[in-house]
This record gives sequence, structure tokens and C-alpha cells, in this order.
Amino acid sequence: MRAYRFLTEDDTAAFCHKVTAALAAGWEPWGPPTYAFDAKRGVMRCGQAVVKEVAGLDYDPGLRLGEL
Repeated sequence: MRAYRFLTEDDTAAFCHKVTAALAAGWEPWGPPTYAFDAKRGVMRCGQAVVKEVAGLDYDPGLRLGEL
């Protein structure tokens, strides 16, 4: 099974740490990062899709993807 996550965070070091932690856990980037302005909060937001191959696991909506 290929698992998919979309990581988001304000444009701070916290975003970089979130993505780095996912990469260290075996996730791979899927496409380029994205940036958008959150007008309500007045901040830039970042996003990065990541995927991970997980053998021997079937999809279930109850999966906690961050724990794979």
C-alpha cells in the first residue's frame, strides 16, 4: 500500500522540522512544496505532500498515518 500525507504549517522552522521528521521516518516527497498566504491570520503557510510504501498493510480509514 502507498500511504499519502499532506503536511502543513506556518512558514517557520516548525514546517522544516515536520517535513524532516517525516523524511527520517521513511516518507518521500511527492511533488514540490507549496506556499499560500493565510489572509485571515496574515501569515504564509507551507505544504508538502509525502508518500510511503507500507508492505503488508491494507487501507483503512482509521489508519494513523503519522504513525506509519
